[in-house]
Amino acid sequence: MARSISKVAPGWWDYTTLDAEILDDAAKLTAEDLEQMARPGFTIVIYDTIEEFYMAEALEYVNAWRQSTEDNPVGICGPIGPTEQLPLVARLVNELDLDVRSAHFWGMDEWVEDGKPVPAMHPLSFLKADMELCFNRIRPKLRMPETNLHFPTGDLEAYSRSFDAVRCAVMQGGQGDVKHWAFNDPPKREGKYRDAPPSPEEYRKLKTRVTDLHPMTVIQNARTSGSGQVSLVPTMAATVGPQETWKAEKVSIWHPGCHDNPFGMRLSTLMISKKIPDSSVPMSLLADHPNVQFNFCRPAIGTVAVEIH
Repeated sequence: MARSISKVAPGWWDYTTLDAEILDDAAKLTAEDLEQMARPGFTIVIYDTIEEFYMAEALEYVNAWRQSTEDNPVGICGPIGPTEQLPLVARLVNELDLDVRSAHFWGMDEWVEDGKPVPAMHPLSFLKADMELCFNRIRPKLRMPETNLHFPTGDLEAYSRSFDAVRCAVMQGGQGDVKHWAFNDPPKREGKYRDAPPSPEEYRKLKTRVTDLHPMTVIQNARTSGSGQVSLVPTMAATVGPQETWKAEKVSIWHPGCHDNPFGMRLSTLMISKKIPDSSVPMSLLADHPNVQFNFCRPAIGTVAVEIH
């Protein structure tokens, strides 16, 4: 049977093209149901307060960097969105007097305009956010050199190869409205993908690249970062790909409730738990990763119900 046309962007694939039964099953899940969706290889952790949530996210940086030595460097790949953990990371490193000079960090993605990564002075620059919110706040005697900070802003092949040179203990991420991690968005509905999205196996071959952004992603970032100024948000980005993601020992996704919504958080949880990978829901492809953790803030889980305001 032919797949549905997207209700949001007819020229694209996205979760609105899924079988209605999957969507209905996701909508029915309660917060208690979510806790029962864990399985081997898929861990679910729920924090009772937002403060505990962001501290736990920050501690993933600290615990990864603590494993690093000059002979065996270790790093973490982290998102912009959420960002609230980043100042906490710097505070913890400074307060614990933790020497992270051998450690590494990968920024997940960066905006692209006119075929080039946006400069660090761009108001939406992810590199700028990482530096200002975290790395520039770490005392210089503790901080890793700039050569240990990897951003997809120049030689993307070199960025990709760095995941082979340094052990990535954790790849963190958030979940966007279109159910992506990093900017691994669903593809356009055109060419060989006119009638069906790429198979999970084909999508997983994607590596760090410059990619078009789904309209939902553009609108979401305007809402969360630009006070609704859609014209401010680029429509392309460089992003870490599934190839690099599968080189990370653990993928840890953080759901504070302000980037996606109660339905979206339930949908990706269901699809990963039940091993229903579909590239129209890129996050669902993590069903095949051997070590995935979903982190929720309990008040943000909410309910899926009609509320007219």
